[in-house]
Amino acid sequence: MAEVRASGTWTSALSTSEFAAIRSVGFEPVGQVMGSAVYHVGRSGRYWGYHDCLFPGAGYGFSFGNVGNAPIAVSGRGAPSAALVEVFNKARRTALDRMTAECSALGGDGVVAAELTMAPFIAQPNCLEFKVIGTAVRAQGPVRPKHPFTSHLDGQGFAKLLASGWVPVELLVGMSIGVRHDDYRTQSQTYSWQNVEVNGWSELVHEIRSDARRQLQLQGAGQGGDAVIMASSELRVWRESCMRARNRNNSEQEDHVAESTMVGTTIARFRARQEPPRTLSVMPLGDRGELLRRRLAAVASSPYGDRSEYRRLEQELSELGG
Repeated sequence: MAEVRASGTWTSALSTSEFAAIRSVGFEPVGQVMGSAVYHVGRSGRYWGYHDCLFPGAGYGFSFGNVGNAPIAVSGRGAPSAALVEVFNKARRTALDRMTAECSALGGDGVVAAELTMAPFIAQPNCLEFKVIGTAVRAQGPVRPKHPFTSHLDGQGFAKLLASGWVPVELLVGMSIGVRHDDYRTQSQTYSWQNVEVNGWSELVHEIRSDARRQLQLQGAGQGGDAVIMASSELRVWRESCMRARNRNNSEQEDHVAESTMVGTTIARFRARQEPPRTLSVMPLGDRGELLRRRLAAVASSPYGDRSEYRRLEQELSELGG
């Protein structure tokens, strides 16, 4: 980064329109920045870590499951999957911190058009690479933020945001993992000959989306933001063999696992210093002396004339030589 900064040149993935938009609000690109982290994600603990449906009736047959509905084990409410979500959050945070460090090394005030990706690491099972890349920008004025901001907004979006009185604060990721056992009612609804809602699965996707949104809002509030602009919202749902049922010699029962990931940028209001109002210049038309004589005569003839106003007009007329 020191060599790039000393070279006096910069690179970016900005389009011409984005570059022009950023400059229109007083910012200049200083270089492309990135951060990455490779994490090994292993299953550990009871029921393979995150995969625990928390249903006490799992493995005892569907007659037992008919007593009540299976719960939804949501990471945001302390389910075993919370540990896995924490690993993902730590990996993303590490990648973002490294990108921010590169931004600071280039003298930037923030990062725009930041793109966050998560992908399997090549030829290594159970390893994921978290990568974020964007363009560092610097304000042309003397005011510097305490910490560089990060945002998914492109150049035009960033310019529109500043022009409307808002500033980006931080790129956020809200994530939730939920597990639900396919209980008796769920199985009955999926095998029905009629068109019916599968209530358990509807509740599962609703709960984890709500939890991911709540995590995003909590992170935004923790960063001092006033609102969050969404970038993307993804949902993955798959099924796995229920580990509780397998431990009770019933390998036919299954769980459904859902993962919701929401990416957004928290933003905050700002107030620009207001310029003092300009004085409106008034230039009289015609002869100034004649106008003063008329006003002086009107004040003198009026029974309500102001003597101080008369003296002021008389002095101004005298200065004009009239």
